[in-house]
Amino acid sequence: MTDIKDFEKKAEAKMQSTIEFLEETLAHIRAGKANPRILDGIKLDYYGNITPLTGVASVNTPDARTIVIQPWEKNMLSEIEKAIINSDLGLNPDNNGEMIRLSIPPLTEERRKALVKQSKQEAEDAKISVRNARRDVIDAAKKSVKEGTPEDVAKDAEASIQKIHDRYIKQIDELFAAKEREIMTV
Repeated sequence: MTDIKDFEKKAEAKMQSTIEFLEETLAHIRAGKANPRILDGIKLDYYGNITPLTGVASVNTPDARTIVIQPWEKNMLSEIEKAIINSDLGLNPDNNGEMIRLSIPPLTEERRKALVKQSKQEAEDAKISVRNARRDVIDAAKKSVKEGTPEDVAKDAEASIQKIHDRYIKQIDELFAAKEREIMTV
């Protein structure tokens, strides 16, 4: 019986990590507003070490359409600029010798729809992961019945994991709905 509870805990931990991964992925999808997290994937060479952008500069959003990057060392300006240009963000940095400004252009309707579609796909992938975790526990419960676990314990485990599954699926739907509203807001 304790092994079924262990399976449930492992499945719930996997579901939770799926939610965290989805939140992280959705945060990197540009929604037309200045969000410093879109720069999280940018890494650059800092004295021989590959360092995230936030490790060599402060990143701020003075308004809804601008990101300002203030490097802690002026000689890093060109490195940061090159890293942004070479990234897949599609933004052109404006280097004034002191700091770098990124102007976030407004999204077209077509681009908004594409971003919603991308977000929906990420949410679907997360749902699949949650369903797989549920299936693994149910399979383990059925297998344990063959090994001597009472059937009612296995049925209780199935009901319990289904409730956990439903809670995480609802959370995924809420995350997607929030991201969709963010993207579609002009």
